[in-house]
Amino acid sequence: MNGAGGELGPSHILRAAGRTAVAWRNGGGVTREVAVHPPGAGWDTFDWRVSLAEVTADGPYSPLPGVRRILTVVAGAGTELTVPGVSRLRADRYRPLAFPGGAATAGRLLDGPVVNLNVMLREGRARATVEMVRGSRRVAAGPGSGAGSGTDGGRSAGQGVLVMALEGRTRLSAPGEPVVALERFDAVWLAGARAAAAELGTDGVAAVVTLSA
Repeated sequence: MNGAGGELGPSHILRAAGRTAVAWRNGGGVTREVAVHPPGAGWDTFDWRVSLAEVTADGPYSPLPGVRRILTVVAGAGTELTVPGVSRLRADRYRPLAFPGGAATAGRLLDGPVVNLNVMLREGRARATVEMVRGSRRVAAGPGSGAGSGTDGGRSAGQGVLVMALEGRTRLSAPGEPVVALERFDAVWLAGARAAAAELGTDGVAAVVTLSA
């Protein structure tokens, strides 16, 4: 599996150490981008975006009209979200919550800082599921990311599976590839046949994010 940086290939390691922290304008935290499609896309042009946010203070979320958000607390006690038109949502650790990005959402920390895994999806252009995995399982390919998705293994269409280590020891194996050991918040992008055949094992918790665009 090739290293971090650049366009996502059929199998691609995304090490936590290689990410750049971007501070929020309101001073409430920092965000580190994990992966985005299309490659290099900005806030106005992405189909989907996966990031980790370190939240240190209560406050509003940036409004993102036309974007669906899936938030999962992956470190810390949790967050209470206030979303207009929706009852207050309690985001406990390892429980994904989906809500509209365009809503004027505010977050209140339950007991100190948290780290959130954020999956952002442009409505009508991308879909995703977010699962928390304990133990071992086969990593299933995303919709359309199998053999019929084209010769590039799905990367041009942004279809595949992102596996991220959240807690404990996590290992990923795929046919013809060396076993990959993932430290906390390291991730691997898998597309095409590699996603369908890969095996995930963890003695803690790992996230499996299946994406299609």
